[in-house]
Amino acid sequence: MKTVKVAIQDENTLVLQEDASKGDLIDLKSIHETDIDKNSIEGIVRSIKRDVFEEELQKALEAKDREYALQLQLKEKELGDQTKNTLVDKDTVIADLRAKLESADNLKELAVTKAVGDIKTELTELSTKLESKDKEKENAVLQLKDKYEGQIKDREDTIERLKDMKAKLSVKLIGETLEQHCQNEFNSVRTTMFPFAYFEKDNEAIKDDDEAKGTKGDFIYRDFESQGGAEVISVMFEMKDEQDVSANKQTVESHLDKLDKDRKKKGLEYAVLVTLLEADNELYNRGIVDVSYKYDKMYVIRPQFFLPLVSLLKNANMKTAEDKRQLIAAKNSNIDIENFVDNMENWKSGWATNMKNAGKKHLEAVEQIDKAIKDLQKARDALTLSDKHLLTAENKMDDLTIKRLTKDAPSVAARFAELSEE
Repeated sequence: MKTVKVAIQDENTLVLQEDASKGDLIDLKSIHETDIDKNSIEGIVRSIKRDVFEEELQKALEAKDREYALQLQLKEKELGDQTKNTLVDKDTVIADLRAKLESADNLKELAVTKAVGDIKTELTELSTKLESKDKEKENAVLQLKDKYEGQIKDREDTIERLKDMKAKLSVKLIGETLEQHCQNEFNSVRTTMFPFAYFEKDNEAIKDDDEAKGTKGDFIYRDFESQGGAEVISVMFEMKDEQDVSANKQTVESHLDKLDKDRKKKGLEYAVLVTLLEADNELYNRGIVDVSYKYDKMYVIRPQFFLPLVSLLKNANMKTAEDKRQLIAAKNSNIDIENFVDNMENWKSGWATNMKNAGKKHLEAVEQIDKAIKDLQKARDALTLSDKHLLTAENKMDDLTIKRLTKDAPSVAARFAELSEE
């Protein structure tokens, strides 16, 4: 068996040798600090005796462990000193940060306190304003409540009054038609309220191109500013009662279109339907109903509002009477100017016609004269020729003798000779 000695050359080197002069060096430091794979260990083990190697290796490792333990203690001491210094610095930084944090907290607290104070002040002001608004709202609600309660009460009173009037009116209309009622109502105040008014039945039916027969309203109302003055207002009235229609119930709406057409046919300004139709309809029972949103200048009323509506329309239109007078004056002025222009145009037209006719007759006369001249020329030529024929005849007469006449008639010549002898 081959004997191998193991010796430590230094703290980091292990020497393997068969004798004192030869040896293989093993770096213990690399063995300690790095892991040796199994193949390397097996190689070493095959070259040295296991027990000697392990013993010497154990000693070397223990020595190395003591060295590293010492180094570790030194390092720990060094790290401990550094940690103490670091802790001192850390405490200083922490103290500084705490001071800054306390300062920031103070500033933050002051800012928060100020912000909270501002918010509290603003909230107080808003609360005061809100309370004021709430009081105003309560007062407004109370006023509106009082107002609308009053309006509701007035409306209820009006409805009751209208119902009462309707009941009385229904009794009053017994024995007379709706037309008669309205005419009697108007005539009762004609002298005092409508002294220059015209309120009569519409007797003239006018038809459109698309109508088989003409239609007309019930009454026409016209009022004037004075006798012969400017017209103030004109209204077409239609009166419709339940008894005026067939058994089938008719509505107010069913009469509006015809009323509008009748108004336009007669050239009237307003149209009014006086009706007892739809007796339970609160819209028509509450008063004067303006339906101008459907038909221009049209109203629907119950009979009790007949005279009030006529008065309202007349008074409203009286404000435009001056404008109508000026319009009539301007129209009359325009008519005078138009008449003057028409007369001038008529005179110019007549004068031009006369001149044209005179020129035409002059040409005809010239033509007649030319024709007469030609006829006279022909007559003169005929007379000249006649003179020539007369002269020839006269010459022939002078040359006429019995001898010449009997030149070819010896028997006649003999007879003339006998007569001459006798």
